[in-house]
Amino acid sequence: MQQRSGISILGYGCMRFTKNGASLDFEKAEKEFMRAVELGVNYFDTAYIYPGSEDLVGRIIEKNGIREKINLATKLPQYMINNRAALDKYFDEELKRLRTDYVDYYLMHHMTDYAQWEKLKAIGIEEWLDEKKKSGQIRNAGFSFHGDTDTYLKILNAYDWDASLVQYNYLDEHTQAGRRGVEAAYAKGVKVIIMEPLRGGKLVDLLPEKAKAEIKKESHQRSPAEWAFRWLWNQKEITCVLSGMNSIDMIEENCRVASEVLPGEMTSEELDFIAKIRSYIIDSTKVGCTGCRYCMPCPKGVDIPAIFSCYNHMYSENKSSGRLEYFQTMGLRMTPADASLCIQCGKCEQHCPQNIPIREKLKEADKALRPWHQKIYLKLARRVMVGKKKK
Repeated sequence: MQQRSGISILGYGCMRFTKNGASLDFEKAEKEFMRAVELGVNYFDTAYIYPGSEDLVGRIIEKNGIREKINLATKLPQYMINNRAALDKYFDEELKRLRTDYVDYYLMHHMTDYAQWEKLKAIGIEEWLDEKKKSGQIRNAGFSFHGDTDTYLKILNAYDWDASLVQYNYLDEHTQAGRRGVEAAYAKGVKVIIMEPLRGGKLVDLLPEKAKAEIKKESHQRSPAEWAFRWLWNQKEITCVLSGMNSIDMIEENCRVASEVLPGEMTSEELDFIAKIRSYIIDSTKVGCTGCRYCMPCPKGVDIPAIFSCYNHMYSENKSSGRLEYFQTMGLRMTPADASLCIQCGKCEQHCPQNIPIREKLKEADKALRPWHQKIYLKLARRVMVGKKKK
């Protein structure tokens, strides 16, 4: 596994471990986690708000005695912090969950606005970080970011950061932190960690049929995911790319690519090919949802990411495919989760990293996914399914 600045260029995103019922599947996660370690992955990223993730990661690390072999990153839930005492409260809780006495990378989670940094400054975050770094409890300080480029640059220049975690891929080259932000961080010596390299699977599973056909016939015979990863690793500014890997095959394939790539090796023809794929995606996308689920839970139970996924499928594939997916994944649920439940409270929009006008787009999606005849089919099918469940 190649490294940049002491970090494996492929990192393990720990937000999407497989569930076993209501809890995370420890045995499966352990096998995948340890296989990644065997293949040279040494950067593992979790967060306070990822349900069960910190505890699971801590148990794996403790059981296998690998703490000194990896770089462990987690995040301060800055949106839950109102005073200095809360900094220690959450940090100490995270150390306990992770079964460690230090964190290699501690990130201010989900920064979107400079006012968030000003609030943290007012309660003494700079002094707190300096103290923790001096004591060794925090080895590197950073922030994760969802917002516009100008805001990213302001936060980047507000403190002597060691790292930043940004959403960046060939579709988001000039949105959020963007290429301008990535290059600015690199110029300052700040490590650049990438999240959403596949845009929540959109650059793989939700590619338009036209794009899939182009990739299939292209001479290199690379998968959609490999194209996306290679585009990122081609840039010397990128330190590490996170992947939410939840199968051994995925881990081994991603590690294979990470062992081969070199910065600056992509030809102009290859870059033009990715630009063509990007154009197909832009032409077909209805909602720029990555499926991160920061908008959830909805107080009324609307499954926002699932609805947008089906809506986008109507245009990346075809209308029948999107409506069938909706029928199977949404229409037959015991507890309704459709857009008709939305009360327009706007809570979801306050947390959306993509700044999607969710309420407006939910109306559009619901109209497209549930035309009058579909509503009749859904009502009948659900009555049958619910009836069977009750027997």
